Amino acid sequence: MYIPDSFRKKMTRAFKEEGARWLDTLEERVNGYLARWNLISLGPVSNLSYNYVLNVLDENGVPTILKVSLSSRELENEMRALQLYDGNGCCSLLKADVENGVILLEKVAPGTMLAELEDEEQVLEQFMNVWKALRRQDPKGAHFPMIHQWASQLPRCRKMQEYQTGQFSEEILQLAEQFFKEMTDTTEGLQLLHGDLHHENILFSEEKGWIAIDPKGIIGDPYFDVVSFLMNHLQEKEDPKRVLWERVEVLSRGLSFERKRLLKAGLAMTALSAFWSMEEGDRSWKQTYQYTWWFHEWLRM
Repeated sequence: MYIPDSFRKKMTRAFKEEGARWLDTLEERVNGYLARWNLISLGPVSNLSYNYVLNVLDENGVPTILKVSLSSRELENEMRALQLYDGNGCCSLLKADVENGVILLEKVAPGTMLAELEDEEQVLEQFMNVWKALRRQDPKGAHFPMIHQWASQLPRCRKMQEYQTGQFSEEILQLAEQFFKEMTDTTEGLQLLHGDLHHENILFSEEKGWIAIDPKGIIGDPYFDVVSFLMNHLQEKEDPKRVLWERVEVLSRGLSFERKRLLKAGLAMTALSAFWSMEEGDRSWKQTYQYTWWFHEWLRM
């Protein structure tokens, strides 16, 4: 079974010994579910992230997706989110063994990623359509994690060398913590959030149009659910700061968002994202951190 070296390095960097042990058992686990669910492997997807995702054919020869996760808790959140979306605005869940971290999903065909569209105006329009299709009020009693649980990880940043040497500022940390609390306390209604809604997680389906994949399943203010998109694919732009500002402006109008509140969500989420990358030893944290400072600058205008 093919497991790319880049995926091995990513999992061991992020999860250390636990990641290494999981990789050691991955082939046996995958082969077990191929046999149990009568699937034929076609090989892993090309853009593996933190799950092993395999193109497969089901017992009827229909292309589907087998997803194997190290974290059964995260996969359980994804499964419950998919059940609530029920194929509306998002791909469908076909089978699940959450206890062992394995799910079978609808394969989105042709699966063109939103990132493949070159026209930024079209990208923004389709993103907003998918964002709107995913809106669900907080499903009481569903036991999804809360956005403040993500935010509660921020204080760990103060133990990092980058913080202690002044590369990551106390001012930004305090503002991020403040905005997470303020927005949670003042929201007009908590919602189920996708949690990672960006260009690569929005695909084109011949049957359904543009839909989402890979929901994290978290409860919070809906403003937070646009930030992954806002900061995605900026580095390759000729003027990333201008593009980010234009995205803020378009989404504020198109989603009837208060711009200042969106900027606060942007600062909070990009600070958290930068910290997560820093904690994993990913040098790209500095680029995300730059976006945090742009949000900070615009908030002071």
